[in-house]
Amino acid sequence: MTDAATRFDSAPSASNHFAWMRTRLAIERTLMAWVRTCTALIGFGFTIVQFFQRLATTPGVEEASRPQAPRYLGLALIGAGIVGLLISIVQYRRLIAYLNTNFAEIAKVPDSVASKTPLQAVALALVLIGIFAFCAILFRVA
Repeated sequence: MTDAATRFDSAPSASNHFAWMRTRLAIERTLMAWVRTCTALIGFGFTIVQFFQRLATTPGVEEASRPQAPRYLGLALIGAGIVGLLISIVQYRRLIAYLNTNFAEIAKVPDSVASKTPLQAVALALVLIGIFAFCAILFRVA
């Protein structure tokens, strides 16, 4: 078996550096796609709950046979969005650490710059918003 240092040709060159940059940006785009998808899940979950709660209080609308079903569906969508964000953040951090560790010679980027991105902060903020929405629906008594 060969270790990571001898497994890849990682001689510093312009083409290897730009390959590293393309890989890094692909990882960023993947996290952005996860953020978009999970934001939609959280938003749809919250909207479904709100819509059916308002519909139930509208005069002339017949009572649903399963009035709690939209609440459970909303909680499931919000929960899926939160879990998806958490998994994608962990995966993102692992991939960035791998790139920065095994290919630091190619990257020529300081660690302080290579690991910081506003996307991580946005993803964590959305996790907190999702948790707030989940708790607001879960503990709402009405």
